[in-house]
Amino acid sequence: MIVYLILTVLLIAADQLIKYWAVTVLRPLGSLPLLQGVFHLTYVENTGAAFSMLEGRRGFFIVITLAAFLVFGWLYKSGMFRGHLGHACIACIAGGAVGNFVDRLRLGYVIDMFDFRLIHFPVFNFADICITVGACLFILVAWRDYRAEQAREQSQKGENGR
Repeated sequence: MIVYLILTVLLIAADQLIKYWAVTVLRPLGSLPLLQGVFHLTYVENTGAAFSMLEGRRGFFIVITLAAFLVFGWLYKSGMFRGHLGHACIACIAGGAVGNFVDRLRLGYVIDMFDFRLIHFPVFNFADICITVGACLFILVAWRDYRAEQAREQSQKGENGR
């Protein structure tokens, strides 16, 4: 358990350090092309969510984040997040959520910087990556557990039918 708490804290720290770098180095430049026309580091102050949806709704995002923490706390306590992968996914989601939550509380917006221009994808940040990785892990863990449960049920049906 302590390992995943440390992982969460490290993810939050990494996110905040990257954002600090973005403010101090990238903001004055605006954008720094790493692969011209493909991938840039671009300073963006995002007052919305993904794709800048619901811009300017800071209070809404704060309430949603707090509600999400309550839901994930309840899911964690209920045993939904089992094993190393389950704990890792909650650490990733929590680390990313707290990273963006700190920005919203402190600044009123989230600092984004990763800019994939080739596919016209919205600019995002490290916290968003953490949340996405955690959510994907959660889906994989849930699917794996579902398949294991289905196999157990099939096995029990086979044993009862003999």
